[in-house]
Amino acid sequence: MIQPNKSLTFTFNGESFGAIPGQTIAAALLQAERTTLRTTRFNDEPRSIFCGIGICWDCVVTVNGVSNQRSCLIEVSDGMVVKS
Repeated sequence: MIQPNKSLTFTFNGESFGAIPGQTIAAALLQAERTTLRTTRFNDEPRSIFCGIGICWDCVVTVNGVSNQRSCLIEVSDGMVVKS
């Protein structure tokens, strides 16, 4: 498979990742084989994308200091800081 040019970079939990313009945070992380976006509050169980269309809240992350952002809906911007 030909990998598209990764012209944007962002960090997720301090690690740098590449993305293409128009790609969501969730899609960029899945492409990089990062399937755990957060863990549950009580049992620390891993969560990833469930619906992929913004209906559920399994993929919520903190983006540039703003919490509870659904990573399947937010496009990556250059220099974005994403945390679980």
